[in-house]
Amino acid sequence: MTNRIALGLGLFLAAFFALNFALGLEWHIFWGRKFLELVQLIAFWR
Repeated sequence: MTNRIALGLGLFLAAFFALNFALGLEWHIFWGRKFLELVQLIAFWR
């Protein structure tokens, strides 16, 4: 992953979470759980 891709991804995630909290949505809980499942899956296969 290049620095440019990492920066773009980081900015996208920051904007997503800022919009999520500003609108009072609950997407961060859903995506947080999905991210933890992904991390556990990757740790299992490592």
